[in-house]
Amino acid sequence: MTYPHQPYFSRILDTIGHTPLLRLTRLYPNSQLKIYAKMEAFNPGGSIKDRTALQLITHAMENGLLKKGDTVVESSSGNMAIGLAQTCKYFGLKLEVVVDPMVNTQNVKIIKAFGGKVNYVNSPAKVGGFLQARLDKVQEILDSNPRSFWTNQYGNTQNPIAHKQTMHEIVKDLGYAPDYLFAATSTCGTLMGCADYIKTNKLNTKIVAVDAVGSVIFGTPAGERKIPGHGAGRESQFLKRESIFNVVHVSDAECVEGCHRLINTEAILCGGSSGAVTHAVQKFAASVPSGSTIAMILCDRGERYLDTIYNEDWVSENITELEKVLI
Repeated sequence: MTYPHQPYFSRILDTIGHTPLLRLTRLYPNSQLKIYAKMEAFNPGGSIKDRTALQLITHAMENGLLKKGDTVVESSSGNMAIGLAQTCKYFGLKLEVVVDPMVNTQNVKIIKAFGGKVNYVNSPAKVGGFLQARLDKVQEILDSNPRSFWTNQYGNTQNPIAHKQTMHEIVKDLGYAPDYLFAATSTCGTLMGCADYIKTNKLNTKIVAVDAVGSVIFGTPAGERKIPGHGAGRESQFLKRESIFNVVHVSDAECVEGCHRLINTEAILCGGSSGAVTHAVQKFAASVPSGSTIAMILCDRGERYLDTIYNEDWVSENITELEKVLI
């Protein structure tokens, strides 16, 4: 008896990327827009940061900057650390990550399960907030270990390079370039990788960046942010403002609203930045021509936010004025 050929992967890291593109028909049922979601939760580590982690690590190893037994060091709010933890475990590398009080406890447990060491900073730097405090701790670790390597997701050009593939997949699966691409900001690696692909291939896609209220990436005032994963306390080293069509700033409350809208309409459980993108599409939709195609990148899984975004007590204690934006 013969059986049809079934493709398989040789290692878990080979399953990174090629995530599904999903048509969302219930999210805004009265809209004349065609809305698609790039489902990055389908990566093995649960987020788009798997792509970045694999690119940074493999490039460093191929260029002799990392070898088995060395220690990778990175600052992360969670998802990047998980992507690195899985990649480092596979390649026999050690990992130390630096997190701040906004990190989800579930993320910490996952990092530790892969064998990563978690370092905390508890106070923000006077300039640059918690991000700068994390980077200061990273430098301290690097100085103490001669066999350590900083992947530097904030300045390593391999970060945006990883996301040329992300945009390629969207265009390939759609069969054409979307009119608009909505993506959350942090390092801006995803934004600029997609922008580079659009420019190189002379596509007409307009990029709408989704930033957090309180983030300084686009020159707005710094402020307190309770939901990790998007926004930053200092400017991006990758951002080319001329590549961005527009920016939508989303509050913590609107992030929560977007997450609940996704789960209540499409049964999709996603993280905070996905909620932000969802709400940004709603905000921006009125200015988009009827019949346009929108691709939105949903960055990660929602299980890591069960104690925060999907916890009524946490939301009532930490997110103000939520009643103004609830569905």
